[in-house]
Parts: sequence; structure tokens; C-alpha cells
Amino acid sequence: MRIILLIVCLFLQIFIASAQTWEIGVSTGASGYMGDINSLKPQNFTDPAFGALVKRNFNGYWSAKLNFLRGKIQGDDAKSSNAYQNDRNLSFRSDLNEFSLQVELNFFNYLPGLLSGFGAKRVTPYIFTGVAGVTFNPVTDYNGSPIELQPLQTEAVKYNKYALSVPYGAGIKFNVSGNLNLIGEIGYRTAFTDYLDDLSGRYPDFIANPPASDLSPNLSDRSFSQSGTPGIQRGDFRKRDTYMFTTISLTYTFVSTKCPMF
Repeated sequence: MRIILLIVCLFLQIFIASAQTWEIGVSTGASGYMGDINSLKPQNFTDPAFGALVKRNFNGYWSAKLNFLRGKIQGDDAKSSNAYQNDRNLSFRSDLNEFSLQVELNFFNYLPGLLSGFGAKRVTPYIFTGVAGVTFNPVTDYNGSPIELQPLQTEAVKYNKYALSVPYGAGIKFNVSGNLNLIGEIGYRTAFTDYLDDLSGRYPDFIANPPASDLSPNLSDRSFSQSGTPGIQRGDFRKRDTYMFTTISLTYTFVSTKCPMF
């Protein structure tokens, strides 16, 4: 009987190697942005970021992850090498809070906490995609004070301070020891808004569209040449901004491998 139970236990171990496990962890890293102020530098990570995750590993290849990340993005025309941007003289910064649901695909069979003898690897690259919701609130400095830009409607557009986005990217997972994992990741997010930076289209006509605030005209056209004629290009006309995170995560995988006691 004990031999039978031992055989059953062995097969259970093999079965568990393809069964579901839970994983939790914390993340730290950096955040950045691409949009109307930074349109050319996908590696422009400017500020620290941190977060947490809960993951369901369905097998050694597929996982679903609930992820929270908090970071900051910023842009400044004064730091550009482009003469038009230098004259336009716009700048912003914004906190970001992102909640996402992601699907991960491992390149190799990766099962932390389980016996490597069943074909599991200690290291694997992976790719991911999903859906996310992000909150943002662009702010700039004016006369020495921080000013929230969204209420001013600097382009005579009333946009929301939240949006959906599509995360995508790649990373590498390393099983440090037993159930402990170290994960490096870089990911980009296409946001369904062009106003992460409060900048999108054309200079508005504040005569035809009365400004939301007395500050609106001043913060709409901050160019040194005062060239913000109504209808003239202000942003780059791309429909969506992008933000990105690069993170290192430390995670712990919960695996049940109990067998009968005898």
C-alpha cells in the first residue's frame, strides 16, 4: 500500500509541475514618457517607480498578473535640441497610478518552487501584454507656483485625468532559490489619450471659446516669440501618448506539494 501511495505521490508531483500556483511580489524601478514633448527617446526613463503584483501561474508557460505601479513622468521643451520646442517653452510633470491585468508567456518551462528534475528551468525570458487603467494629473510651474493644467483647458479641450492603456513588453525571470524569484522587465503603454502632457493639437481661439480661467491663455502660449496664433500647431498631432516602466521585482511563489503522511 505504501508503495502505491509513493507512486501516486510521484505522479502528483509531476501533475503539480503543470498545475496552478500563486505568486506575490513587490517592484521598484523607473518611469518615463513619450509624447508631444519627448517624441524620439523611448529610453527616456526620468523618475523612480514602485509597485506590487499578484500572479496566477497556470503552468510553466502561461501566467495572468494583477499589477499596480506608481511613478512620475515629465517633459520640458527647454531640454530639447529642437529649436521649435525651445521657443514653444512648455513643460509638465505628472504622477501616474496604473492598475493592469496582464498575460505573460514564458519562452521556457518556468516553475519556481518545484523540482527542476521535471524539466523546469531556473531562467526564462518572457513577453507580456494586457489592459490597464491609468490616472494622471499634468502640472507645470508658473510664477514660482505649481499649477494643475487640466482645469485650465489650455487647448479648449476638457479631457479626463484617467485613461485606458495597452501594456506590452518583455523581461527575464530568474529563480533565485526555491520559491524566490528575481524578475527584470521593461514595458511600454499606449494610452488612449493624448493629454498625459496637456498637449495635443492646435492653439485655441479664446475669443470664440472663452477660457476656463484667466490663466488659460498665459499657460496655453508660453512661447518666447508669442507665436501661438489660433489654429497653429501646438502638439505633434499624434493621437496617443506613451508611458513606460522598467522594473525589478522580487516575488514569492506559493506551491502546494503535500503528499499523504504514512
